[in-house]
Amino acid sequence: MTRHDPETSPRRAARAEAERLATAALTLPEAAADDAPAAASTRRALRRDAGAPQERASETRGIRRLAPVLLRRRIAGVAAAVVVIAGCAIAVGAAASGGAPEAASDAVAQIAGPPAVADDGIPVPQLAAVAATATPCDDPAFTTALAAGDDAAVIDAAGGGGAFRAAVASGIAPCVSLSDPNREWLVVNKQRPYDPVDYQPGDLVMPADVRALEDSALRAPAARALTSLVKAAADAGVGEIGYLSAYRSYTTQKSTYAGRVAVGGVAEADRESARPGYSEHQSGMAVDIVPCNGSCKTLDDVAASPQGAWVRDHAWEYGFITRYAEGRESVSGYEPEAWHLRYIGPELARAYREGGFTTLEEFFGLPAAPTY
Repeated sequence: MTRHDPETSPRRAARAEAERLATAALTLPEAAADDAPAAASTRRALRRDAGAPQERASETRGIRRLAPVLLRRRIAGVAAAVVVIAGCAIAVGAAASGGAPEAASDAVAQIAGPPAVADDGIPVPQLAAVAATATPCDDPAFTTALAAGDDAAVIDAAGGGGAFRAAVASGIAPCVSLSDPNREWLVVNKQRPYDPVDYQPGDLVMPADVRALEDSALRAPAARALTSLVKAAADAGVGEIGYLSAYRSYTTQKSTYAGRVAVGGVAEADRESARPGYSEHQSGMAVDIVPCNGSCKTLDDVAASPQGAWVRDHAWEYGFITRYAEGRESVSGYEPEAWHLRYIGPELARAYREGGFTTLEEFFGLPAAPTY
């Protein structure tokens, strides 16, 4: 059986002839004068070879491929001519109206490409100045109260306990020292001793109307606050609160610590007693309370007593916090002591409770201090 050749089919031949005639009807661009003989020779060759069907079909395909290229060239040439003519027209118009030659050049440049850079260079964006963040240390009311030693006024000028804490913890209040032993916000731990190491407060008084199991005073603000706390607990019906120990001097703490070392060794003493120069009791703002019902019980009885439960819920109202909480030994460095209350003032104590803090280290953004 003879295989059908699509190149020689009558239908394909007819279509090729139609395409040839259509292509031949296109008006090709006139060749340059020097190329005229070559162009005439090309046309004669095409006429001469028109009788060969196979070759004619091949040439037809070649012309079909060439025609789009020639058409694109013609379109590009026309576009270029339009740009040149438009530029010349603008230049002539500018000259006729008395305009400067530079105006015509600028007009042509608008057509040909982006505008030229101005003589004074590329414009520089103008950025608005950003004011530095205001800090408490820039506030005269704050610094005046700080210089006067009025802790309550300092905290009030900062915007309250929460704002004061945030400023100190973030580092934007460098004028506030957490090492100043005369301040309610003092932080003493195993990494932060007193300076001087044998510091002694100058406003120690005995709390009024509070049972003291030994002659041990507190700084005046803490003493007044303890009196109010003890009265409120009694009014609430939870029983009497007394205290075993408050201020201890550097010398007294040396004896206390040495006694603990003698009983359990250094490692055990460091878990439950501070070394001299590192004890909160030396500040005059720490007190060890005990529950009393006729007679007073021990420190270990505080946690399970009604007085201990009330203190956990209400001590902050009087400016006290439980300094060494359950499960925080890795931060504070001490075993939990439900009896050890530390006075930091009502505003800071409120911020401490509302913020859910359990150590002063975290409250003020300080590193943990589990060891010396």
